[in-house]
Amino acid sequence: MGVAYSVGEVDHLYTFFVQWSPAIYKKGGKKQPQPRYLIREKHQNRYLVVEKNKVAVINKLLSNPANSTAKNWEIVTVQEAKRRLSLCSSDDSEAEEPEYQEEDEDVLPVLGDHSQLLHDHHLKTLAVQMPARTQGYPWQLVYSTAIHGSSLKTLYRNMVGLDSPVLLVIKDMQQKVFGAFSSDPFKVSKYSYGTGETFLFSFNPEFQAYRWSGENSYFVSGNLESLQIGGGGGGFGLWLDADLYHGSSFSCPTFHNASLSSQEDFIVQDLEVWTVQN
Repeated sequence: MGVAYSVGEVDHLYTFFVQWSPAIYKKGGKKQPQPRYLIREKHQNRYLVVEKNKVAVINKLLSNPANSTAKNWEIVTVQEAKRRLSLCSSDDSEAEEPEYQEEDEDVLPVLGDHSQLLHDHHLKTLAVQMPARTQGYPWQLVYSTAIHGSSLKTLYRNMVGLDSPVLLVIKDMQQKVFGAFSSDPFKVSKYSYGTGETFLFSFNPEFQAYRWSGENSYFVSGNLESLQIGGGGGGFGLWLDADLYHGSSFSCPTFHNASLSSQEDFIVQDLEVWTVQN
């Protein structure tokens, strides 16, 4: 479904709508449904999103001859806006590219390498959970037990110099898929690191994301013997040994998570780490 974003100054049009019908169109508030129509400023490539069920009322407001501002705008469908802009670009190859986007909820992230663990439903679900700063960038494989062997040292080594968030994906011997998104690449550190963007997740079998509770900041810590994500209680939210073979997952105050696997102690079958960067 098409979505267009406003270009340039449209505050005067907002003010016009708020003044004439504040209950119908106002800034802020709850997230609105995906629109089908645009308000277009005549002679300019300026667009403002309009909900389909508000078109009739807003069209009436725009038809009011007493308002000079309204005369400069018309309502068009997204498809019509795209058609007009397409014609303009074909007539003038140097014309500025229209600044609207078409969002497709079914578009999957682009993987720079083949994944042994992530299928389409994993990709689609995880992509929408990740921070906005990761959206639109390809996913690059940093570490895989199938390629690099089972070694925490190698995992750390592959991330030296990396300055982007990472996604850890695990499949255990029970065929459960789970893992963590870390705001920072994994490294050996004496202290915990990371930010509140970090979260745990599990497809066990339904997807569940466990975000930062705010209770503590034990996001990620690691040494040569193990990697730990979440903590502060009787166990770690996710723990892996030096061979990336044995692991455990307990409820922890950092994320208030349930165990990510079907059992608190698990055996790793495959493990991958992806980074999302430009």
